[in-house]
Amino acid sequence: MGLDFELSDEQRLIKQTAKEMLAPFLARREEYERLILKEQKFPQELWNAMAESGFLGCLIPEQYGGTDTGLLALAFAIEELARCGFGNALTVVTAMDTACIVRNGTAELKQRFLPGIADGKIKLCFALTEPNAGTNTFRIETLARRDGDDYLITGQKTFITGADVADYMLLVTRTMTRDELAAKGMPKAFGLTLFLVDPKTPGIELQPLPTRGIEGFKQLAIYMESARVPATNLVGQEHAGAMALFNSLNPERILAAAMACGIAEQMLDRACSYARERKVFSGQPIGKHQAIQHPLAEIRIRLEAGRLLAYQAAWAFDAGKHPGVVGTYSNMAKHFCSSLALDAVDRAIQTFGGYGFSEDYGIIYYWDAVRLLKTAPITNEMILNYIGEHVLELPKSY
Repeated sequence: MGLDFELSDEQRLIKQTAKEMLAPFLARREEYERLILKEQKFPQELWNAMAESGFLGCLIPEQYGGTDTGLLALAFAIEELARCGFGNALTVVTAMDTACIVRNGTAELKQRFLPGIADGKIKLCFALTEPNAGTNTFRIETLARRDGDDYLITGQKTFITGADVADYMLLVTRTMTRDELAAKGMPKAFGLTLFLVDPKTPGIELQPLPTRGIEGFKQLAIYMESARVPATNLVGQEHAGAMALFNSLNPERILAAAMACGIAEQMLDRACSYARERKVFSGQPIGKHQAIQHPLAEIRIRLEAGRLLAYQAAWAFDAGKHPGVVGTYSNMAKHFCSSLALDAVDRAIQTFGGYGFSEDYGIIYYWDAVRLLKTAPITNEMILNYIGEHVLELPKSY
């Protein structure tokens, strides 16, 4: 299985559309970079441009106002955004939520939400992580109990990106506690349920966290106390949210890999441009020296490999391959590309020398962003656990 080694005409057109969409913003690149990376604000006009170009509707069927061009098309756009310095974490989480709605939502739920997502009026965030659960989804404690036509939700989430600007969050809850599961002899994966929840719902409090690393958006803690959510906002089936959840998690990892590739290419371009011009010894550009040149060449080789891996993962998702196949490639892509991006930023800083730490050059801002990619949306160590167990068929290690 795999991609042809040449993009189709449609795929080339999608890439060209992304470049044309961003062209007006590149004239104000430094201003937008400062806004996104330093002030943690994403420009609404760029979000609108993505909607107008059809990228927010890539995963949405045409009957709901989308373009239905697929995850690979969106990966092209995310990569180009990051290459130009306009990384957008909320596009990633909106897309992962959208994939879950498309594949698991009722017809009524799709009609309510998908057109607004496609035209940019609805932004989404993803609320899974909890203080006492970390990467172990099955330890979450946020609880939803049925109350007539609604659910009452109580619990806490943390490190939730963009919850202060999102119109809805895809909230992962328990509708059966772990004690209830144990008493009935049921598996730990049972009892998870997903909801679309307005963060402004009474009973919900948002608290900004003093974190760095998310381009354009803040991270927040969310406190819920008997927050009332309509049962019609349930995504998928009650208690059976675990499988639906992976329709979100795999696209998130794929798009994170695409973003990492875009950042890596941007860092490589900046480092090479500087190395061609900077002269220190004997009037020769520093790029002539192998100590500068060879590490940059290695980044280029790894970038080509990472890009193909990310594209293959997106293709597998679009082709409806088995979740195990999609999970394998999405995890591999996220692991490989996140490490690549971190090394690319590190090499750019080393190429610039002392100027690599100057805010005027902007390179240093990317360190936090790419370092986060090794930890989120899933740690690279957990990915190695997955590959060891599910690909290499080794004993479970955790």
